[in-house]
Amino acid sequence: MSNNLRKSYGGSPEAIEHHYDVGTDFYSTWLDSRLVYSCAMWDGLSSAATLEQAQYRKLEFHANQAGAASDAKLLDIGCGWGAMLRHLVVERGVELADGITLSPDQHKYIQVSKPPRVRSSLKSWTDYSPDTVYDGIISIGAFEHFADPSQTQKQRVEVYRLFMRKCADWLTKRGKLSLQTIAYGNMSAEQANSFMQREIFPNAELPTLQEIVAAADGSLEVIRVRNDALDYAKTCEEWARRLRKAYRDDRSICSEEQYERYIKYLKMSAIGFRMGKLQLLRFKFAKPGWREA
Repeated sequence: MSNNLRKSYGGSPEAIEHHYDVGTDFYSTWLDSRLVYSCAMWDGLSSAATLEQAQYRKLEFHANQAGAASDAKLLDIGCGWGAMLRHLVVERGVELADGITLSPDQHKYIQVSKPPRVRSSLKSWTDYSPDTVYDGIISIGAFEHFADPSQTQKQRVEVYRLFMRKCADWLTKRGKLSLQTIAYGNMSAEQANSFMQREIFPNAELPTLQEIVAAADGSLEVIRVRNDALDYAKTCEEWARRLRKAYRDDRSICSEEQYERYIKYLKMSAIGFRMGKLQLLRFKFAKPGWREA
């Protein structure tokens, strides 16, 4: 891979810090108590289900897909504030849960609050060199940051292909990758509103289903994929409701400009998912030949 391609990764520290390091206290006012900042899983729950319950269901879903047994070692790529890492060791009793993030705020939060058998690193997946092989890998909401809007489709797929190859190298023969990402639906990158890339997620570019499948070919086999766009619409709507209430109760949580910017982003996202412009894809991958392993 060329140095030019490497420099154009959307998951640069500067881009990640722009969005995720605006203050853990701010996010804690409208996320759930675990600080899970990705699509919850409402499907299968009652209409009275809470955000806490839907996020717990999502964590369990990915833990199950990745094979989180008591003797397992797992890696969380883009681990956020460590909700999945804590879930894996506390709820599932895994042997080891490693996490990597590019956000200094998130890394610091994990270091302060992490339970035993959790390790976290402040680095990109491109620079990560594990000291073990994993029984499962989980990546939730990080894939959207891997490519850059300036890249051609061929270059984007090359980045995604590198990610898939690395995951395959880091997995045991029977290991699984559970991947969750936003993707373009019935909208192209050219039709996307520039507000998101300019104000919310700079230098990030969404993949398409076809690009992800093409990138996995030769490294990982798609076992299952589902599009839960309506789950993300409901999650964004719930986040917006909680942010409105938090700001109404205490305007010191953020500036008016930041509040308006985030409300706009959450409203636009919810509409995009409901209209099918955006997809929320949940994949389960395995290494080729896993049935015979």
